[in-house]
Amino acid sequence: MSESKSIQRPRTGVLAFAAVAVLAVVAYTLWAASPDPLPSNPAREQRPVTAGAAGSGSLAVKLDELKQPPPMPGGEGRNPFRFYVKPAPPPPPPSASTTRVPPPAPVETGPPPPPPIPPIPLKFTGTMEQGKKKVAIFSDGRGVPVYAAEGELVMGQYRVVRIQIESVVMEYADGKGRQTIPMRGSYGDGRGQ
Repeated sequence: MSESKSIQRPRTGVLAFAAVAVLAVVAYTLWAASPDPLPSNPAREQRPVTAGAAGSGSLAVKLDELKQPPPMPGGEGRNPFRFYVKPAPPPPPPSASTTRVPPPAPVETGPPPPPPIPPIPLKFTGTMEQGKKKVAIFSDGRGVPVYAAEGELVMGQYRVVRIQIESVVMEYADGKGRQTIPMRGSYGDGRGQ
């Protein structure tokens, strides 16, 4: 029984291979026998040109019109820019009675404005905690640090309004000239960065 199964298998494979080969041959013959495809842009029909069509007078050149002189350069007929509109003539010059200019109105000048308030000459170098109070550290450029909490005076002239993370808001003791001073480090000898 095992011999008959082994014999049938090769026959089935040979038959399948033969069927595929026959289909390939049939497809090739049908493809080769098909008519050539049409070109995508077929050529136009060529009509013969007859002598009667050229002699109809539509292409006649009028040589007499070519012999006329061209218009003068300054003439109205010579304008290569047909869309150009001729500008209006300028208005007549004003007479002597209309050229009088009234004197300028007097400009009221009051006292000069006050000079701007000078910037606060301190450098904010850091913060620290003193108990529950936040204190800002300032440098005046002399090397000695100055400490002040919110609301306190620095050097008797400047009031600390608010201490923030990276800046301090300060004003003069009289409440004018409010400024925000950013934090800047120090070299330890009073020189700022």
